[in-house]
Amino acid sequence: MEQQKIYKLFTGKVKKVGQKDAENKMAQEWESAIFKTATEGPVHLTKTGFVGDDVADKKNHGGPEKAVFAYPVSHYESWRRELDADIEIGGNGENFAVMHMDETSVCIGDTYKVGGAVVQVSQPRRPCWKPARRHNVLDLALRIQKTGRTGWYFRVLEEGDVESRDTFQLISRPHPDWSIEACNEVMYNQKDNIGLNESLASLDLLAESWKTTISKRLSGDEGSSEKRVFGPNR
Repeated sequence: MEQQKIYKLFTGKVKKVGQKDAENKMAQEWESAIFKTATEGPVHLTKTGFVGDDVADKKNHGGPEKAVFAYPVSHYESWRRELDADIEIGGNGENFAVMHMDETSVCIGDTYKVGGAVVQVSQPRRPCWKPARRHNVLDLALRIQKTGRTGWYFRVLEEGDVESRDTFQLISRPHPDWSIEACNEVMYNQKDNIGLNESLASLDLLAESWKTTISKRLSGDEGSSEKRVFGPNR
């Protein structure tokens, strides 16, 4: 198997872009830290993310369970072809653009040594309206869900310096049956399968936000995804 590694490491500050008076909602002013820049040399990774990396929406992004966002390099060729757009690596706002790992090969609770840090997979990313705004594709969040090309988040168990080309050394895999792909299948396509939902919600290493969503679903109180998926874009 080819070595799993960071192809590029991205960090970025919050930026305000767009026009206040634009008639097209997709062109209106908005704030995000999705516009990240590839870094050279080591960057210190803390329990809440990389030093110098910001989050605009602290309610829905960032924090210990979403300290690092990873996205497979291999997905970009498909996005370029399907969207007929020149979406560059880093275009989804990831911190780690990763090689030789994807949603089929990464599982909840996977713990890796990478650089001087130890990280653990906490949840798939639930796509929101901001990548859609960045790439001017209104239904991009829905496309991300449908294709399963969501990427995933890491929590940080041990802080340390990390840089591009560092490799992932798997330390433990406590939930081999719960790949990121399998989690996405339950979240978006198996909503009525009570057994699968209960099994996923019972995972000790699954992020609390996912457990809460599934618990609400099981109690009949999940709510709409409209705000997350489309936000102010329409």
